Amino acid sequence: MNVCARLFASTLGVALCLGAAAYPGCAQVEEKQHVVTLEELNQQAAQPAENRQVDENAIRHLLTSDEGQKALKSANVDYQRVDKAIGQLSDDEVAKLADRSRQAESDFAAGFISAKTLAYLIIAIVIIVVIVVLV
Repeated sequence: MNVCARLFASTLGVALCLGAAAYPGCAQVEEKQHVVTLEELNQQAAQPAENRQVDENAIRHLLTSDEGQKALKSANVDYQRVDKAIGQLSDDEVAKLADRSRQAESDFAAGFISAKTLAYLIIAIVIIVVIVVLV
């Protein structure tokens, strides 16, 4: 009798497991799982490159401005060499310099800093670029 009770319990357990697997509520759980589309993956993969390009453009915008060109000329620095060095910076370095460039342009446009101070900031950014690339 003990063997029959064990066989019955095992059979009942297997039947319950199969029934639970076929239950429609379990299928709903699987449907709720989020699937990332290929387009979303491509967008996420492209985002760092797009961010870097935007940041590099912010630095270049400052350096190619009238004040930037004057500052580079007064320091006898060739823009092409600095531009080439910007491409060699890490993403973090580019992001930090882009933030500084945007802030300097914003402060100058708002009248918080003079053209002379802006020129000093531009030269400081150029020096940082050169030092980071050489080190």
